[in-house]
Amino acid sequence: MNKVIEKTTIIGKRVTKLDAPDKATARTRYINDLVLPRMLYAKILRTDRVHAKILSIDTSGARALAGVHAVITASDAPDGKIGVLRDNPPLKGDKVRCIRDEIAAVAADTEEICDAALRLIKVEYEDLPTVFDCTEALSEGAPIIDEDRPDNIAMQQYFEHGDIGSAEDDSDFVVEGEYNVHYVTHCNMGVSCSLADYDMDGRVTIYTQTQYPFNVKMDIAPSLGAHPGDVRIIQPPIGGAFGSKLDVYPYEPICAILAKKTRRPVKLIFSREEEFVASPTRQPVEFNIRAGMKKDGTLTFRDVDCLLNNGGYTSWGATTPYVSMRTVTSHYTVPNVRYRARAVYTNNPFAGSFRGYGNVQATWAIETHMDRMAEVAGLDPIAFRIKNANYPGEITPQAANLGRVDHVGCILQAADKSDFLDKWHDCKARQAENTRYKRGIGIATSLHNAGGAKIHKSDGCGTMLKMDDYARVTVITGASEIGQGSDTVIAQFVAEELGVPMRDITIINNDSATSPWDVGVHASRTTYIAGNSAKRVARKARERILRAAASYSNVMMENLDLRAGYVVQADDGVVIMPLDKILRQMHFAGEDAELVMETDYYEPPSEPEDENHVGDMSAAYSHAAHVAEIVVDTKLGTIKVEKVWSAQDVGRVVNLTGLEGQIEGGIAFGLGYALSEDLKIVEGKVANPSFRDYHVMTAPQIPEFDLTFLETDDGEGPAGAKGIAELPTIVIAPAIGNALYNATGIRIHHPPMTPEKVARAIAESNAAQDNAKGRTDERG
Repeated sequence: MNKVIEKTTIIGKRVTKLDAPDKATARTRYINDLVLPRMLYAKILRTDRVHAKILSIDTSGARALAGVHAVITASDAPDGKIGVLRDNPPLKGDKVRCIRDEIAAVAADTEEICDAALRLIKVEYEDLPTVFDCTEALSEGAPIIDEDRPDNIAMQQYFEHGDIGSAEDDSDFVVEGEYNVHYVTHCNMGVSCSLADYDMDGRVTIYTQTQYPFNVKMDIAPSLGAHPGDVRIIQPPIGGAFGSKLDVYPYEPICAILAKKTRRPVKLIFSREEEFVASPTRQPVEFNIRAGMKKDGTLTFRDVDCLLNNGGYTSWGATTPYVSMRTVTSHYTVPNVRYRARAVYTNNPFAGSFRGYGNVQATWAIETHMDRMAEVAGLDPIAFRIKNANYPGEITPQAANLGRVDHVGCILQAADKSDFLDKWHDCKARQAENTRYKRGIGIATSLHNAGGAKIHKSDGCGTMLKMDDYARVTVITGASEIGQGSDTVIAQFVAEELGVPMRDITIINNDSATSPWDVGVHASRTTYIAGNSAKRVARKARERILRAAASYSNVMMENLDLRAGYVVQADDGVVIMPLDKILRQMHFAGEDAELVMETDYYEPPSEPEDENHVGDMSAAYSHAAHVAEIVVDTKLGTIKVEKVWSAQDVGRVVNLTGLEGQIEGGIAFGLGYALSEDLKIVEGKVANPSFRDYHVMTAPQIPEFDLTFLETDDGEGPAGAKGIAELPTIVIAPAIGNALYNATGIRIHHPPMTPEKVARAIAESNAAQDNAKGRTDERG
């Protein structure tokens, strides 16, 4: 009897991450573990001032120290600068503008010698006036941070759609609010590290934890005085990124300059304290919002002005308004919108990219404001949101086609599963009770790009695929694996098309010299874009194999399928021949021989914004709704999040285990943003550069999760999937803030909602109520 293989699918199943066994058994070798022959170690001397002229740098003592091979300052470096505006020289020679500034660097035989050498470098400064507040930095006579921008504005964006004035005149209610969001940092387990090695022809190989290896070649080359083609980027396994590696930072060119000077490999690795001080942060923003509505709660306009604290230099944090703007203009149906953003130079540390990329900040402001508006309209939070929800196929003011979204479905699923309305009404009724512990429930939603974001000339990804004579598959992808599980998802798409087991697929993606181009890991793009490229290249290989199998078997190609390592009849699954056999027949066919090797480059059907910020910049969009149920200790001010219900439009589940991990991890990020994480910047200096004083969420603080995945089957996404990784971080914080209000009647407009802040707000509210009661009693 002929063997029969039933058709199955690996899409939507639970699949173990390909790198999980090696990571779990400590076989993975991170960049910290990497040692090259004759390798030196490097360290950076940073300033102790936040704004000062550099009068002199004396490195003679460090150069004379035994074991020191090189000491460099700005005079040893090319003139090229780094950063989004090319305003950040890797080594500072004229003046310092923030506490991170790099004055000199040392390469030596050991880290201990480096430390000793740094202590021998003498720097003389002349202090300059400082400014840390955005409004003050914009005022007349403020200290100028960057002489090329005397107004202290690094970047600014403006967008207007409709008629704000008429819309306000037609509004029955106008609600105003100010929301200031704070500094937080990434807290990667792996600290920043780079290793550089020049060959005899002057080409440099840089081992680094970047999220965008191909753009790094272009961005770092000017600071090295090199041609981008002579820069090779290798990505060792990455111990966490979350956006922090989406730029070139001074330590990377400094490491390479030292390697060139010594003609030996050089490794530069941060201490944990240095990671807190010198790595990028989430962008702090001051929002001022005015929004109007009709008596029935229909939104009429939204007007937002925001100031971004740019710090001393410009990294990707200053560009987050491109995403914040989308939230302001497109989250909920708002017919008239205006948005203005200015990134302002100060003497604070500068911000970079961070998971959620501007939408974490914007959603905190918008969803807190929406809750306030619902109360003014006399509607419950669910009814108000559904009345104004986005709808499938909606074209937003910025011309985004939302496509197959399910905003209402997310709201209803989260509300129904949490029994939201009954709990919300009950907690509200109990606000006035004189009890220590109060319960509350809150909801928030958000909209985010789920198919990349065309902020570069291309948002595409390339893939190369090769099959050997034993049906083993090698996939070389431009997509970077930074712990998010993209290798596993790519392998799933390939396995699905070629009918081979996951264990027979090898993913290669860590070397810019061998991998095809990709724009990098950001914007919830990798599953969507790299997945499409992988699926398409596998389909090309499949067609080649089935064409050959048809000629050998005399069965029409359209009647064949690949399943479990065999060529089978598509209708009944009867095996025709093993897959490896047909591959060998194809290979060893003399002059007619062919190898199964294919390439593909997928460019999503998105478009860049024009000069007016109009354009459908993502290939897909998605919503999520979170409900948080909390208990507040009104005496201590602590908030315990007991349970979180998450409903997210994912397009299609690809790897259920990986999807759950991304949602749970993203919510954990958002919990820290909401409740505990606060990088304290005091007069430009980091006051809490340690895990002892910077409080990330720990396992005992993580609540119970109830996760719902809405499958809307995106037409363009691979197998209908959308990007999912950023939304869970974006939504949870305002849900907790709204729950706090439901429990206590207290709103915190400036996260995190720490015990001190909550207790103080409750005490002030109680005092105000007592005073009001006393005045009433006196009049009575």
